[in-house]
Amino acid sequence: MIWKVEDIPQDRAEALQRAMVREFGGDPAATDSTRVLRWPTFANRKYEHEHIVKARAEATDTYHFEDFKLRTELQDEWREHAVSREPRQVRTGGEVTQSERDWAFAKRALARGDEPEEVISKIADYRGDEKHPNYAGYTVEKAQAELQRNDSAKQDEGRALRDI
Repeated sequence: MIWKVEDIPQDRAEALQRAMVREFGGDPAATDSTRVLRWPTFANRKYEHEHIVKARAEATDTYHFEDFKLRTELQDEWREHAVSREPRQVRTGGEVTQSERDWAFAKRALARGDEPEEVISKIADYRGDEKHPNYAGYTVEKAQAELQRNDSAKQDEGRALRDI
């Protein structure tokens, strides 16, 4: 579904995308603002049965951040304890997409200290030409940001516990 929006900064838009992934079981690897749309008439081949994307004009309203009734991590920053930013897996049948596997691989590799360029190269080599040329770079960039957020949250939690 596509909504016409205005006055939503990029960080809030991406937080909203992650909230939608958690709520509706979307693809957690496609939550950055540069990759949120599959063009009409293109096929989604991630699952057993191919799905052709169709476009329908339904809503004509313009929405604002407050119109989306989902809790985002930006709204949760006031909490004193760390909030998990891991997307919930809601899919039926336990199916895991290759994008989710790439995302998990990137986070594991970076967490153990692998160089980002090496991780990018491995994902790009494995995926070949089936993805956008910058897919591996975007995946690793987002994984790095997630790991940094998690590290900061752990440090904040540790400071809060010491202050008690």
